[in-house]
Amino acid sequence: MKKFFDEFKEFISRGNVMDMAVGVIVGGAFGAITSSLVANVVTPLLAVLFQSPNTDALNITLRAGDPAAGVEPIVLGLGTFIGAVINFLVIALVLFSVIKAMNKAKAMAEKVLKKKQEEEAAAAAEEPPKPTTEELLGEILDELKKQNKSA
Repeated sequence: MKKFFDEFKEFISRGNVMDMAVGVIVGGAFGAITSSLVANVVTPLLAVLFQSPNTDALNITLRAGDPAAGVEPIVLGLGTFIGAVINFLVIALVLFSVIKAMNKAKAMAEKVLKKKQEEEAAAAAEEPPKPTTEELLGEILDELKKQNKSA
């Protein structure tokens, strides 16, 4: 049993699991925002367009219910379905926009990095070659010889 809990602890502490958990939490909050957008902005606009108080009014009653007889109504929920489709489309549009912006930012960052690397390579190519250790030692030896002759 201890091995099971150790494996679970290792699994849960991986970075990708934590990232996924954050994504689920943010996704839930984002779902609430888009649901509000659809319910409070898009649905009233559609209601004005279809001249009904909300998209639920677009539902079609196939059989009326009779509460006294215990008969439930049968309703074709077109308006409810349209609201769900709009909600999905809003979420898909926002996610598409976010991913597109992230990809564009990534491409720009890669372009800037590539340009910087090219500039560094060009600067390194423009620098004169540095003398080798042997050349420096030879120059020091020549300088010492000159100093000994003048002394």
